[in-house]
Amino acid sequence: MPTFRSQDIPDLHGQVIIVTGGNAGLGYETIRQLSQHHPARIYLAARSRSKAEQAIADLAKANPDAASIIRFLQLDLASFDSVKAAAADFLRQESRLDLLVNNAGVMMTPEGLTKEGYEIQFGTNVLGHALFTQLLLPTLRSTTPLNPETRMVMLSSAAHAMAPSDVYKFDELRTTAANRHTTMRYTTSKLGNLHYARALAERETEVKIIPVHPGMVATNLHLGSTGIFLRPFLSIAACLAATPLEKGALSQIFAAVSPEAKHGQYYGPIGKEEAGSKLSQNHDLQEELFRWVQGELVGHVDTIW
Repeated sequence: MPTFRSQDIPDLHGQVIIVTGGNAGLGYETIRQLSQHHPARIYLAARSRSKAEQAIADLAKANPDAASIIRFLQLDLASFDSVKAAAADFLRQESRLDLLVNNAGVMMTPEGLTKEGYEIQFGTNVLGHALFTQLLLPTLRSTTPLNPETRMVMLSSAAHAMAPSDVYKFDELRTTAANRHTTMRYTTSKLGNLHYARALAERETEVKIIPVHPGMVATNLHLGSTGIFLRPFLSIAACLAATPLEKGALSQIFAAVSPEAKHGQYYGPIGKEEAGSKLSQNHDLQEELFRWVQGELVGHVDTIW
């Protein structure tokens, strides 16, 4: 297993990077560490301009270069219109993209729907990132002659192993899935992230596609969780058992920048190759999920496999 530390981050001179959900938690820490290695620009993609601008200001206090390197990119993954607008906004400003870190996500939220009517956790975590990735994939590909290490990193979770055995009920994903507990809806979405990334990796020949999970890290993601007992339990677990943020982010940073990270390989903390759950290894289920996602994206992207 490789040993990867912050000081192992290579020089990123000239590189253009996007990190979704970059205003807090793992996304913020990923940007903080990457910004210290001379990238041309990092786009902090988030829903809230005020939170993003505060994050950039905080980053600039520790690293004055951050103010000129980091830019806000408006992105709401629960809206296809917002995802398409964000991709278009980025492409108006840049002609290359070296690294896309699909870090954002919602976790164990109350019942809800995205703008297009998908279950909120699956629609945000899986469909939003799938659409964003495919809109930017041509630019990622065109960057590979400049940078053979061009890649997309997809954040899954070890919790994908707790997804229900009857995981993908596609008609149900067009509802709030009220008959499933919020934890089941979340774990389904994290299995979907892993399946989508693996399926895309099997098809993509130019850009590295790397799924990863960070383990339990002390972030604030659980604060959006619902239930009388769930949020306090997660808060206690985060305090007692979670990896500090600076170290926790190294899992996805390894996947994002290490030459040792392999196309299509699923990684856990930090740089450990993992197979994932039995459900995640079910290729038929993976392909079923990928075909359904692609069907939902028809009319929103030019190329559908």
